[in-house]
Amino acid sequence: MATQHADIVLTTLNARYMHSAFGLRYLMANLNELESSASLIEFTIQEQALNIAEKLLAYQPKIIGFSVYIWNVREITDIVTLIKQISPEIKIILGGPEVGHYPDVPTVCDLADYVISGPGEKSFRELSQQLLSNNRPEQKYIDGEGTPLDQLTMPYHLYDNDDIRNRLIYVEASRGCPFKCEFCLSALDKSATAFPLENFLTEMDALWQRGVRNFKFIDRTFNLKVSTSVRILEFFLERMSDDLYLHFEVIPDNLPDKLKEILKQFPANSLQFEIGVQTFDSDIQTLISRKQNNDKTRENIAWLREHTGAHLHTDLIFGLPSDSLDNFADSFNQLVALNPHEIQLGILKRLRGAPLNRHIEPYGLNYNPQAPYNILSTNSVDFMTMQRVNRFARFWDMIANSGRFLNTLPMILGDNPFDRFMQLSDRLYDLSGSTWKIALKRLFELLFVVTTEDFGIDANLIKAHLKLDYARAGVKGLPDYEALPSLNKTAKVGVANKRQRSHA
Repeated sequence: MATQHADIVLTTLNARYMHSAFGLRYLMANLNELESSASLIEFTIQEQALNIAEKLLAYQPKIIGFSVYIWNVREITDIVTLIKQISPEIKIILGGPEVGHYPDVPTVCDLADYVISGPGEKSFRELSQQLLSNNRPEQKYIDGEGTPLDQLTMPYHLYDNDDIRNRLIYVEASRGCPFKCEFCLSALDKSATAFPLENFLTEMDALWQRGVRNFKFIDRTFNLKVSTSVRILEFFLERMSDDLYLHFEVIPDNLPDKLKEILKQFPANSLQFEIGVQTFDSDIQTLISRKQNNDKTRENIAWLREHTGAHLHTDLIFGLPSDSLDNFADSFNQLVALNPHEIQLGILKRLRGAPLNRHIEPYGLNYNPQAPYNILSTNSVDFMTMQRVNRFARFWDMIANSGRFLNTLPMILGDNPFDRFMQLSDRLYDLSGSTWKIALKRLFELLFVVTTEDFGIDANLIKAHLKLDYARAGVKGLPDYEALPSLNKTAKVGVANKRQRSHA
Protein backbone atom coordinates (compact mmCIF):
# COMPACT_ATOMS: atom_id res chain seq x y z
CA MET A 1 0.00 0.00 0.00
CA ALA A 2 1.32 3.42 -0.93
CA THR A 3 2.28 5.64 1.99
CA GLN A 4 3.72 8.62 0.12
CA HIS A 5 1.59 11.60 -0.82
CA ALA A 6 1.21 12.83 -4.42
CA ASP A 7 -0.90 15.73 -5.63
CA ILE A 8 -0.97 14.15 -9.11
CA VAL A 9 -1.26 10.45 -9.83
CA LEU A 10 -0.82 9.18 -13.39
CA THR A 11 -2.21 5.71 -13.95
CA THR A 12 -3.57 3.14 -16.38
CA LEU A 13 -4.35 -0.54 -16.66
CA ASN A 14 -2.06 -2.48 -18.98
CA ALA A 15 -3.22 -5.65 -20.70
CA ARG A 16 -0.33 -7.55 -19.09
CA TYR A 17 2.25 -6.83 -16.44
CA MET A 18 5.05 -7.01 -19.01
CA HIS A 19 3.59 -3.99 -20.86
CA SER A 20 4.55 -0.47 -19.81
CA ALA A 21 2.64 2.81 -20.07
CA PHE A 22 4.86 4.74 -22.46
CA GLY A 23 2.45 7.67 -22.86
CA LEU A 24 2.22 8.23 -19.11
CA ARG A 25 5.99 8.40 -18.89
CA TYR A 26 5.93 11.20 -21.46
CA LEU A 27 3.37 13.09 -19.36
CA MET A 28 5.47 12.60 -16.24
CA ALA A 29 8.72 13.67 -17.90
CA ASN A 30 7.12 16.89 -19.13
CA LEU A 31 5.41 18.00 -15.91
CA ASN A 32 8.44 20.21 -15.22
CA GLU A 33 8.18 21.68 -11.69
CA LEU A 34 5.13 19.50 -10.94
CA GLU A 35 7.03 16.23 -11.43
CA SER A 36 8.25 16.19 -7.82
CA SER A 37 4.63 16.15 -6.58
CA ALA A 38 3.48 13.43 -9.02
CA SER A 39 3.56 9.64 -9.00
CA LEU A 40 3.08 7.09 -11.78
CA ILE A 41 1.49 3.76 -10.91
CA GLU A 42 0.50 0.98 -13.32
CA PHE A 43 -1.98 -1.86 -12.92
CA THR A 44 -3.28 -4.65 -15.14
CA ILE A 45 -6.82 -5.33 -16.31
CA GLN A 46 -6.79 -8.55 -14.28
CA GLU A 47 -6.77 -6.65 -10.94
CA GLN A 48 -9.88 -5.84 -8.94
CA ALA A 49 -11.35 -2.35 -9.37
CA LEU A 50 -11.89 -1.89 -5.62
CA ASN A 51 -8.27 -2.76 -4.84
CA ILE A 52 -7.02 -0.37 -7.53
CA ALA A 53 -9.21 2.43 -6.20
CA GLU A 54 -7.84 1.83 -2.70
CA LYS A 55 -4.24 2.00 -3.87
CA LEU A 56 -4.86 5.20 -5.83
CA LEU A 57 -6.68 6.90 -2.95
CA ALA A 58 -3.85 6.00 -0.58
CA TYR A 59 -1.76 8.68 -2.30
CA GLN A 60 -4.34 11.29 -1.19
CA PRO A 61 -4.21 12.85 -4.67
CA LYS A 62 -5.92 16.00 -5.84
CA ILE A 63 -5.72 14.89 -9.48
CA ILE A 64 -5.78 11.44 -11.06
CA GLY A 65 -5.00 11.13 -14.75
CA PHE A 66 -6.12 7.95 -16.53
CA SER A 67 -4.83 6.77 -19.91
CA VAL A 68 -7.80 5.10 -21.60
CA TYR A 69 -7.58 2.54 -24.40
CA ILE A 70 -9.94 0.14 -26.09
CA TRP A 71 -8.65 -2.72 -23.94
CA ASN A 72 -9.08 -1.02 -20.53
CA VAL A 73 -12.08 1.30 -20.87
CA ARG A 74 -14.47 -1.07 -19.07
CA GLU A 75 -12.19 -1.47 -16.08
CA ILE A 76 -11.34 2.24 -15.87
CA THR A 77 -15.06 3.06 -15.94
CA ASP A 78 -15.55 0.89 -12.85
CA ILE A 79 -12.59 2.49 -11.05
CA VAL A 80 -13.62 6.07 -11.82
CA THR A 81 -17.16 5.26 -10.64
CA LEU A 82 -15.77 4.06 -7.31
CA ILE A 83 -13.44 7.02 -6.85
CA LYS A 84 -16.20 9.53 -7.57
CA GLN A 85 -18.42 7.71 -5.06
CA ILE A 86 -15.76 7.71 -2.33
CA SER A 87 -13.89 10.98 -2.98
CA PRO A 88 -15.86 13.16 -5.41
CA GLU A 89 -13.55 16.12 -4.79
CA ILE A 90 -10.66 14.42 -6.65
CA LYS A 91 -10.35 15.77 -10.16
CA ILE A 92 -10.36 13.02 -12.78
CA ILE A 93 -8.61 13.77 -16.10
CA LEU A 94 -8.89 11.29 -18.96
CA GLY A 95 -6.72 11.01 -22.04
CA GLY A 96 -5.89 8.41 -24.66
CA PRO A 97 -7.34 7.28 -28.00
CA GLU A 98 -10.56 5.85 -26.55
CA VAL A 99 -11.73 9.21 -25.17
CA GLY A 100 -10.18 11.65 -27.62
CA HIS A 101 -12.89 11.99 -30.27
CA TYR A 102 -15.76 13.99 -28.81
CA PRO A 103 -18.72 13.61 -29.16
CA ASP A 104 -18.00 9.93 -29.95
CA VAL A 105 -16.85 9.08 -26.42
CA PRO A 106 -17.58 6.28 -23.91
CA THR A 107 -19.68 6.77 -20.77
CA VAL A 108 -16.61 7.10 -18.53
CA CYS A 109 -16.26 10.64 -19.91
CA ASP A 110 -19.54 11.57 -18.20
CA LEU A 111 -17.94 10.72 -14.86
CA ALA A 112 -14.69 12.61 -15.48
CA ASP A 113 -13.97 16.26 -14.77
CA TYR A 114 -11.81 16.83 -17.86
CA VAL A 115 -10.96 14.98 -21.07
CA ILE A 116 -7.89 15.82 -23.15
CA SER A 117 -7.78 14.73 -26.78
CA GLY A 118 -4.62 14.33 -28.82
CA PRO A 119 -1.13 15.03 -27.46
CA GLY A 120 -1.16 15.67 -23.74
CA GLU A 121 2.34 16.58 -22.60
CA LYS A 122 1.72 20.34 -22.56
CA SER A 123 -2.04 20.35 -22.03
CA PHE A 124 -2.01 17.98 -19.04
CA ARG A 125 0.70 20.02 -17.35
CA GLU A 126 -1.14 23.29 -17.89
CA LEU A 127 -4.48 21.86 -16.72
CA SER A 128 -2.85 20.42 -13.60
CA GLN A 129 -1.25 23.78 -12.82
CA GLN A 130 -4.65 25.47 -13.08
CA LEU A 131 -6.41 22.93 -10.88
CA LEU A 132 -3.74 22.98 -8.19
CA SER A 133 -4.05 26.79 -8.16
CA ASN A 134 -7.82 26.49 -7.65
CA ASN A 135 -8.38 27.97 -11.09
CA ARG A 136 -10.81 25.48 -12.56
CA PRO A 137 -11.38 25.81 -16.33
CA GLU A 138 -14.99 25.76 -17.47
CA GLN A 139 -14.35 23.73 -20.63
CA LYS A 140 -14.48 19.98 -19.97
CA TYR A 141 -13.24 18.72 -23.36
CA ILE A 142 -9.80 20.11 -24.16
CA ASP A 143 -7.98 19.78 -27.47
CA GLY A 144 -4.42 18.74 -26.69
CA GLU A 145 -1.78 21.10 -27.95
CA GLY A 146 1.15 19.49 -29.72
CA THR A 147 4.71 20.25 -28.73
CA PRO A 148 7.56 20.24 -31.26
CA LEU A 149 9.42 16.99 -30.71
CA ASP A 150 12.73 18.75 -30.17
CA GLN A 151 11.14 20.57 -27.22
CA LEU A 152 9.84 17.45 -25.47
CA THR A 153 11.72 15.91 -22.58
CA MET A 154 12.19 12.27 -23.54
CA PRO A 155 10.97 9.86 -20.85
CA TYR A 156 13.48 7.02 -20.97
CA HIS A 157 15.02 7.82 -17.56
CA LEU A 158 11.62 6.95 -16.05
CA TYR A 159 12.08 3.27 -16.89
CA ASP A 160 13.33 1.94 -13.55
CA ASN A 161 15.41 -1.17 -12.95
CA ASP A 162 12.30 -3.27 -12.36
CA ASP A 163 10.94 -2.16 -15.74
CA ILE A 164 14.22 -3.10 -17.42
CA ARG A 165 14.14 -6.55 -15.84
CA ASN A 166 10.47 -7.36 -16.34
CA ARG A 167 8.73 -5.12 -18.89
CA LEU A 168 8.84 -4.34 -22.57
CA ILE A 169 10.82 -1.17 -23.17
CA TYR A 170 8.97 0.95 -25.72
CA VAL A 171 10.87 3.58 -27.69
CA GLU A 172 10.00 5.86 -30.61
CA ALA A 173 12.21 7.61 -33.12
CA SER A 174 9.26 9.33 -34.81
CA ARG A 175 5.59 10.11 -34.37
CA GLY A 176 2.75 10.13 -36.84
CA CYS A 177 2.13 8.53 -40.20
CA PRO A 178 1.82 10.03 -43.70
CA PHE A 179 -0.58 7.33 -44.89
CA LYS A 180 -4.37 7.49 -44.66
CA CYS A 181 -5.49 3.88 -44.12
CA GLU A 182 -8.99 4.44 -42.78
CA PHE A 183 -9.05 1.61 -40.22
CA CYS A 184 -6.18 3.25 -38.30
CA LEU A 185 -6.23 6.34 -36.09
CA SER A 186 -2.87 7.32 -37.58
CA ALA A 187 -4.87 8.29 -40.67
CA LEU A 188 -5.71 11.46 -38.71
CA ASP A 189 -2.04 12.47 -38.59
CA LYS A 190 -0.88 15.11 -41.03
CA SER A 191 2.54 13.56 -41.46
CA ALA A 192 5.32 11.68 -39.69
CA THR A 193 7.80 13.72 -37.64
CA ALA A 194 11.14 12.48 -36.36
CA PHE A 195 12.78 13.18 -33.02
CA PRO A 196 16.24 14.76 -33.32
CA LEU A 197 18.23 11.67 -34.25
CA GLU A 198 21.44 12.16 -32.26
CA ASN A 199 19.52 13.07 -29.09
CA PHE A 200 17.40 9.95 -29.57
CA LEU A 201 20.46 7.73 -30.03
CA THR A 202 22.02 9.22 -26.89
CA GLU A 203 18.92 8.11 -24.98
CA MET A 204 19.12 4.66 -26.56
CA ASP A 205 22.75 4.37 -25.53
CA ALA A 206 21.83 5.27 -21.95
CA LEU A 207 19.19 2.51 -21.95
CA TRP A 208 21.67 0.06 -23.44
CA GLN A 209 24.25 0.98 -20.79
CA ARG A 210 21.61 0.26 -18.12
CA GLY A 211 21.11 -3.24 -19.48
CA VAL A 212 18.16 -2.91 -21.86
CA ARG A 213 18.46 -5.53 -24.58
CA ASN A 214 14.89 -5.65 -25.89
CA PHE A 215 13.84 -2.46 -27.69
CA LYS A 216 10.30 -2.26 -29.04
CA PHE A 217 9.96 0.63 -31.51
CA ILE A 218 6.40 1.92 -31.74
CA ASP A 219 7.00 4.07 -34.84
CA ARG A 220 4.20 3.44 -37.31
CA THR A 221 6.57 3.66 -40.27
CA PHE A 222 10.11 2.82 -39.16
CA ASN A 223 11.43 2.46 -42.72
CA LEU A 224 9.75 5.60 -44.09
CA LYS A 225 13.00 7.60 -44.20
CA VAL A 226 15.60 5.01 -45.08
CA SER A 227 18.67 7.09 -44.14
CA THR A 228 17.35 7.39 -40.58
CA SER A 229 16.45 3.69 -40.44
CA VAL A 230 19.96 2.75 -41.54
CA ARG A 231 21.57 5.04 -38.96
CA ILE A 232 19.50 3.51 -36.14
CA LEU A 233 20.28 -0.02 -37.34
CA GLU A 234 24.00 0.83 -37.54
CA PHE A 235 23.85 2.12 -33.96
CA PHE A 236 22.50 -1.20 -32.69
CA LEU A 237 24.71 -3.29 -34.95
CA GLU A 238 27.73 -1.70 -33.25
CA ARG A 239 26.32 -2.90 -29.90
CA MET A 240 25.17 -6.31 -31.08
CA SER A 241 25.15 -9.13 -28.53
CA ASP A 242 23.48 -12.52 -28.29
CA ASP A 243 20.60 -11.10 -26.23
CA LEU A 244 19.91 -7.89 -28.19
CA TYR A 245 16.46 -7.91 -29.79
CA LEU A 246 14.82 -5.15 -31.83
CA HIS A 247 11.18 -4.88 -32.87
CA PHE A 248 10.08 -2.58 -35.71
CA GLU A 249 6.83 -1.91 -37.56
CA VAL A 250 7.70 -1.56 -41.23
CA ILE A 251 6.01 -0.50 -44.45
CA PRO A 252 5.84 -3.72 -46.48
CA ASP A 253 6.50 -2.22 -49.93
CA ASN A 254 9.51 -0.02 -49.08
CA LEU A 255 12.73 -2.02 -48.87
CA PRO A 256 15.45 -0.35 -50.95
CA ASP A 257 18.90 -1.91 -51.44
CA LYS A 258 20.58 0.31 -48.84
CA LEU A 259 18.26 -1.08 -46.18
CA LYS A 260 18.63 -4.64 -47.41
CA GLU A 261 22.41 -4.47 -47.12
CA ILE A 262 22.40 -3.63 -43.42
CA LEU A 263 19.56 -6.04 -42.58
CA LYS A 264 21.64 -8.91 -43.93
CA GLN A 265 24.33 -8.09 -41.36
CA PHE A 266 22.14 -8.80 -38.33
CA PRO A 267 22.40 -12.26 -36.79
CA ALA A 268 19.40 -14.58 -36.75
CA ASN A 269 16.74 -13.92 -34.12
CA SER A 270 17.88 -10.38 -33.35
CA LEU A 271 15.20 -8.57 -35.38
CA GLN A 272 11.42 -8.77 -35.47
CA PHE A 273 9.42 -6.98 -38.16
CA GLU A 274 5.72 -6.33 -37.76
CA ILE A 275 4.38 -6.11 -41.30
CA GLY A 276 0.83 -4.89 -41.74
CA VAL A 277 -0.41 -6.45 -44.96
CA GLN A 278 -4.08 -6.30 -43.85
CA THR A 279 -5.42 -7.35 -47.28
CA PHE A 280 -4.15 -8.09 -50.77
CA ASP A 281 -7.51 -7.11 -52.30
CA SER A 282 -6.85 -4.01 -54.40
CA ASP A 283 -10.53 -2.98 -54.46
CA ILE A 284 -10.72 -2.99 -50.66
CA GLN A 285 -7.40 -1.13 -50.48
CA THR A 286 -8.81 1.61 -52.70
CA LEU A 287 -12.05 1.76 -50.71
CA ILE A 288 -10.21 2.31 -47.40
CA SER A 289 -7.56 4.69 -48.85
CA ARG A 290 -4.71 2.23 -48.35
CA LYS A 291 -1.77 2.67 -50.70
CA GLN A 292 0.13 -0.59 -50.98
CA ASN A 293 2.05 -2.06 -53.86
CA ASN A 294 1.06 -5.70 -53.54
CA ASP A 295 3.75 -6.99 -55.89
CA LYS A 296 6.46 -5.16 -53.93
CA THR A 297 4.96 -6.36 -50.66
CA ARG A 298 5.11 -10.00 -51.73
CA GLU A 299 8.60 -9.54 -53.14
CA ASN A 300 9.91 -7.90 -49.95
CA ILE A 301 8.41 -10.43 -47.54
CA ALA A 302 9.91 -13.24 -49.62
CA TRP A 303 13.29 -11.47 -49.65
CA LEU A 304 13.26 -10.92 -45.87
CA ARG A 305 12.37 -14.57 -45.29
CA GLU A 306 15.12 -15.83 -47.58
CA HIS A 307 17.98 -13.39 -46.91
CA THR A 308 17.63 -12.37 -43.26
CA GLY A 309 17.21 -14.07 -39.91
CA ALA A 310 14.47 -11.61 -38.90
CA HIS A 311 11.27 -12.92 -37.32
CA LEU A 312 8.38 -11.85 -39.58
CA HIS A 313 5.08 -11.08 -37.85
CA THR A 314 2.47 -10.27 -40.48
CA ASP A 315 -1.07 -8.97 -40.04
CA LEU A 316 -4.36 -9.51 -41.87
CA ILE A 317 -7.72 -7.94 -41.00
CA PHE A 318 -11.07 -9.64 -41.59
CA GLY A 319 -14.33 -7.70 -41.81
CA LEU A 320 -13.23 -4.64 -43.79
CA PRO A 321 -15.91 -2.96 -45.94
CA SER A 322 -16.89 -5.23 -48.88
CA ASP A 323 -14.74 -8.06 -47.47
CA SER A 324 -15.96 -11.63 -47.94
CA LEU A 325 -14.78 -15.04 -46.88
CA ASP A 326 -13.45 -15.68 -50.40
CA ASN A 327 -11.51 -12.38 -50.50
CA PHE A 328 -10.01 -13.05 -47.11
CA ALA A 329 -9.14 -16.62 -48.08
CA ASP A 330 -7.25 -15.34 -51.12
CA SER A 331 -5.21 -12.87 -49.02
CA PHE A 332 -4.52 -15.57 -46.45
CA ASN A 333 -3.35 -18.08 -49.04
CA GLN A 334 -1.07 -15.52 -50.66
CA LEU A 335 0.48 -14.71 -47.29
CA VAL A 336 0.90 -18.37 -46.29
CA ALA A 337 2.78 -18.95 -49.54
CA LEU A 338 5.32 -16.30 -48.44
CA ASN A 339 6.00 -18.33 -45.28
CA PRO A 340 6.23 -15.64 -42.58
CA HIS A 341 6.82 -16.86 -39.04
CA GLU A 342 3.46 -15.53 -37.83
CA ILE A 343 0.20 -14.44 -39.43
CA GLN A 344 -1.88 -12.47 -36.95
CA LEU A 345 -5.52 -12.68 -37.99
CA GLY A 346 -7.26 -9.60 -36.64
CA ILE A 347 -11.01 -9.07 -36.59
CA LEU A 348 -11.95 -5.49 -37.48
CA LYS A 349 -12.76 -3.29 -34.47
CA ARG A 350 -14.49 0.07 -34.40
CA LEU A 351 -12.01 2.73 -33.33
CA ARG A 352 -13.57 6.00 -32.24
CA GLY A 353 -12.55 8.72 -34.65
CA ALA A 354 -11.26 6.39 -37.36
CA PRO A 355 -12.20 7.51 -40.90
CA LEU A 356 -13.41 3.96 -41.63
CA ASN A 357 -16.55 4.79 -39.65
CA ARG A 358 -17.91 6.60 -42.73
CA HIS A 359 -18.53 3.12 -44.19
CA ILE A 360 -20.70 1.85 -41.31
CA GLU A 361 -24.05 2.48 -42.97
CA PRO A 362 -23.21 1.81 -46.66
CA TYR A 363 -21.56 -1.53 -45.87
CA GLY A 364 -23.69 -2.60 -42.92
CA LEU A 365 -20.81 -2.69 -40.46
CA ASN A 366 -22.41 -4.01 -37.28
CA TYR A 367 -20.10 -3.74 -34.25
CA ASN A 368 -20.31 -5.09 -30.73
CA PRO A 369 -21.49 -2.18 -28.55
CA GLN A 370 -19.15 -3.34 -25.79
CA ALA A 371 -15.38 -2.84 -25.90
CA PRO A 372 -13.32 -3.88 -27.78
CA TYR A 373 -16.09 -3.16 -30.35
CA ASN A 374 -15.32 -6.13 -32.60
CA ILE A 375 -17.29 -6.43 -35.81
CA LEU A 376 -20.23 -8.84 -35.58
CA SER A 377 -21.45 -8.81 -39.18
CA THR A 378 -21.45 -6.81 -42.41
CA ASN A 379 -23.68 -6.79 -45.46
CA SER A 380 -21.33 -9.37 -47.02
CA VAL A 381 -20.38 -11.46 -43.92
CA ASP A 382 -23.04 -12.80 -41.58
CA PHE A 383 -22.60 -13.31 -37.83
CA MET A 384 -22.12 -17.09 -38.03
CA THR A 385 -19.34 -16.69 -40.59
CA MET A 386 -17.71 -14.03 -38.44
CA GLN A 387 -17.75 -16.43 -35.49
CA ARG A 388 -16.13 -19.14 -37.61
CA VAL A 389 -13.31 -16.76 -38.55
CA ASN A 390 -12.89 -15.78 -34.90
CA ARG A 391 -12.39 -19.45 -34.05
CA PHE A 392 -10.12 -19.89 -37.07
CA ALA A 393 -7.92 -17.06 -35.72
CA ARG A 394 -7.79 -18.57 -32.24
CA PHE A 395 -6.87 -22.05 -33.49
CA TRP A 396 -4.32 -20.53 -35.88
CA ASP A 397 -2.62 -18.92 -32.89
CA MET A 398 -2.59 -22.21 -31.00
CA ILE A 399 -1.31 -24.33 -33.88
CA ALA A 400 0.55 -22.17 -36.41
CA ASN A 401 1.70 -19.01 -34.61
CA SER A 402 2.76 -20.96 -31.53
CA GLY A 403 5.49 -22.65 -33.57
CA ARG A 404 4.69 -25.97 -31.87
CA PHE A 405 3.58 -27.79 -35.02
CA LEU A 406 6.29 -27.01 -37.53
CA ASN A 407 6.35 -30.58 -38.84
CA THR A 408 2.61 -31.22 -38.81
CA LEU A 409 1.32 -27.87 -40.10
CA PRO A 410 2.31 -28.36 -43.79
CA MET A 411 0.37 -31.63 -43.82
CA ILE A 412 -2.65 -29.88 -42.38
CA LEU A 413 -2.58 -27.01 -44.89
CA GLY A 414 -1.98 -29.06 -48.01
CA ASP A 415 -2.39 -27.14 -51.28
CA ASN A 416 -5.35 -25.01 -50.12
CA PRO A 417 -4.35 -23.61 -46.72
CA PHE A 418 -7.44 -21.52 -45.93
CA ASP A 419 -10.05 -24.15 -46.78
CA ARG A 420 -8.09 -26.89 -45.03
CA PHE A 421 -7.52 -24.91 -41.88
CA MET A 422 -11.14 -23.72 -41.82
CA GLN A 423 -12.21 -27.35 -42.03
CA LEU A 424 -9.82 -28.16 -39.19
CA SER A 425 -11.07 -25.23 -37.12
CA ASP A 426 -14.73 -26.17 -37.57
CA ARG A 427 -13.98 -29.76 -36.66
CA LEU A 428 -11.86 -28.93 -33.60
CA TYR A 429 -14.68 -26.76 -32.31
CA ASP A 430 -17.20 -29.53 -32.96
CA LEU A 431 -15.07 -31.97 -30.97
CA SER A 432 -13.93 -29.74 -28.12
CA GLY A 433 -16.76 -27.22 -27.82
CA SER A 434 -14.20 -24.54 -27.06
CA THR A 435 -11.27 -22.55 -28.38
CA TRP A 436 -9.82 -22.04 -24.90
CA LYS A 437 -8.20 -24.18 -22.23
CA ILE A 438 -7.45 -27.12 -24.50
CA ALA A 439 -4.52 -28.96 -22.94
CA LEU A 440 -1.62 -29.36 -25.34
CA LYS A 441 -1.67 -33.15 -25.07
CA ARG A 442 -5.38 -33.10 -25.90
CA LEU A 443 -4.73 -30.82 -28.87
CA PHE A 444 -2.26 -33.34 -30.30
CA GLU A 445 -4.88 -36.08 -29.92
CA LEU A 446 -7.59 -34.00 -31.61
CA LEU A 447 -5.27 -33.16 -34.50
CA PHE A 448 -4.60 -36.86 -35.00
CA VAL A 449 -8.33 -37.59 -35.18
CA VAL A 450 -9.12 -34.80 -37.66
CA THR A 451 -6.14 -35.38 -39.95
CA THR A 452 -6.77 -39.12 -40.19
CA GLU A 453 -10.56 -39.26 -40.23
CA ASP A 454 -11.43 -36.00 -42.05
CA PHE A 455 -8.34 -35.40 -44.18
CA GLY A 456 -7.58 -39.06 -44.84
CA ILE A 457 -3.89 -38.78 -43.97
CA ASP A 458 -2.17 -42.08 -43.20
CA ALA A 459 -2.17 -42.64 -39.42
CA ASN A 460 1.47 -43.73 -39.22
CA LEU A 461 2.60 -40.77 -41.31
CA ILE A 462 0.79 -38.19 -39.21
CA LYS A 463 1.91 -39.87 -35.98
CA ALA A 464 5.52 -39.59 -37.11
CA HIS A 465 5.14 -35.84 -37.70
CA LEU A 466 3.22 -35.30 -34.47
CA LYS A 467 5.90 -37.19 -32.58
CA LEU A 468 8.57 -34.75 -33.78
CA ASP A 469 6.46 -31.78 -32.73
CA TYR A 470 5.57 -33.37 -29.40
CA ALA A 471 9.22 -33.90 -28.58
CA ARG A 472 9.90 -30.21 -29.24
CA ALA A 473 6.94 -29.15 -27.06
CA GLY A 474 8.38 -30.88 -24.01
CA VAL A 475 4.99 -31.98 -22.65
CA LYS A 476 4.85 -34.80 -20.11
CA GLY A 477 2.86 -37.90 -20.95
CA LEU A 478 2.56 -39.24 -24.48
CA PRO A 479 -0.72 -39.01 -26.38
CA ASP A 480 -2.45 -42.37 -26.64
CA TYR A 481 -3.61 -42.26 -30.24
CA GLU A 482 -4.57 -45.92 -30.31
CA ALA A 483 -7.07 -45.51 -27.45
CA LEU A 484 -8.92 -42.64 -29.14
CA PRO A 485 -12.45 -43.56 -30.23
CA SER A 486 -13.67 -42.68 -33.68
CA LEU A 487 -15.16 -39.27 -33.15
CA ASN A 488 -16.81 -38.89 -36.53
CA LYS A 489 -19.59 -41.21 -35.40
CA THR A 490 -20.34 -39.29 -32.23
CA ALA A 491 -19.88 -35.68 -33.29
CA LYS A 492 -23.43 -35.13 -34.56
CA VAL A 493 -23.09 -31.39 -34.09
CA GLY A 494 -20.16 -31.40 -36.47
CA VAL A 495 -22.11 -33.29 -39.11
CA ALA A 496 -25.01 -30.88 -38.77
CA ASN A 497 -22.69 -27.91 -39.08
CA LYS A 498 -21.10 -29.37 -42.21
CA ARG A 499 -24.49 -29.81 -43.83
CA GLN A 500 -25.41 -26.25 -42.87
CA ARG A 501 -22.18 -24.90 -44.38
CA SER A 502 -22.70 -26.83 -47.59
CA HIS A 503 -25.91 -24.86 -48.16
CA ALA A 504 -24.52 -21.49 -47.06
